[in-house]
Amino acid sequence: MSVREVPPDLRRFIAAAIPSVPFLEAMLLLRSDAPASWNPARLAQRLYVSPADAASLLKALCASGMARPAEDDEQVQFGPQTPELAGLLDRLAETYTSNLVGVTDLIHSRVDKRAQRFADAFRWRKDENQ
Repeated sequence: MSVREVPPDLRRFIAAAIPSVPFLEAMLLLRSDAPASWNPARLAQRLYVSPADAASLLKALCASGMARPAEDDEQVQFGPQTPELAGLLDRLAETYTSNLVGVTDLIHSRVDKRAQRFADAFRWRKDENQ
């Protein structure tokens, strides 16, 4: 499968809502272990990231509406805010399982485009008035 085989609505969702592969992997871990709660240390161990990065991922998942704080302030649970979001996340998980390369290429292309826009901001351009 390729990027083209990712359904258009999922491509738009990935472009708009999935900032990185670790973010996606964190969401998928929470989803696969629902309704269990996750803390930064547990997520860090599973994703091989620092506890600080794991804490940032959990915070971002809550801010995105894909997860919610558990009763313990340090814990987070999978919990999409709407049934529509839950359906998209289910489809994304299924697509990621069958088309890992296509999905990760979409995520990386989003990151690459942001990096290119940032680099372009520093490019010297010939003054049009000269």
